[in-house]
Amino acid sequence: MKGLMQFSAIVMLVLVMLFPSMAAAAEGTDETAELAKKLANPIASLISVPILYNLDFGIGPADATRSTVIIQPVIPFSLNAEWNLITRQIVPLIYAEAPAAGLDSASGLGDIVQSFFLSPKDPVRGWIMGAGPVILYPSATEKTLGADKWGAGPTAVVLKQDSGFTYGMLANHIWSFAGDNDREDISATFLQPFLAYQTKTYTTFTLNTESLYDWKSEQWTVPVNLIVNQMVKIGGMPIQLSLGGRYYADKPDGGPDWGLRFAVTFLFPK
Repeated sequence: MKGLMQFSAIVMLVLVMLFPSMAAAAEGTDETAELAKKLANPIASLISVPILYNLDFGIGPADATRSTVIIQPVIPFSLNAEWNLITRQIVPLIYAEAPAAGLDSASGLGDIVQSFFLSPKDPVRGWIMGAGPVILYPSATEKTLGADKWGAGPTAVVLKQDSGFTYGMLANHIWSFAGDNDREDISATFLQPFLAYQTKTYTTFTLNTESLYDWKSEQWTVPVNLIVNQMVKIGGMPIQLSLGGRYYADKPDGGPDWGLRFAVTFLFPK
């Protein structure tokens, strides 16, 4: 598992280093501009498979590192002339160094989160929106990598795209309803306000937070992310490359101080 994390990081770093030359190859098409715009919309009618590599530093007394590869396919379904159903999966593969002496490192699959958004095909007064259920699956292969609980709740997103800007918020709340009785119950709210700006060279600058409030411990975790995304084409296939950093404005005791993100998003236009 650790080897997979390291290989993924190397591949993404190499791709990021190729930004300038590949960005030039992507210039000059309206299709590329439209794809870059759709990628700023988390519920766009576009099949995409983002693969994110997150590195978080400064965890616990040992200043440990946590590596997470997230496979996050987004698949839309056309229900009729007016509505889409968009499914969004988050599948984490984790390698977590021991945060303190006497503890063990852990690696494996984390808990999977799946969201379903029922979304009008046409914006409502200029706003794109969607809502539906979110489900938490207790899929973690190690006790320390998951909650060992089934969970569910509502999720929603609303956003607007205008003059190169995309801004809005995605949110959900998950309550646990089954699972290991010896583990802590879940009641957690996720908030992701975001602001993105797309340039004429299909570079998108994104500022967001991925804030989580744990109602049981009454604790916020607030990573603030600044990410640069570049749309490119490799062998005629559109791909978005991303590079960014994060600072934890709030966190539990022993939580990470800062982190990095590398990502490759594969696109499958209809």
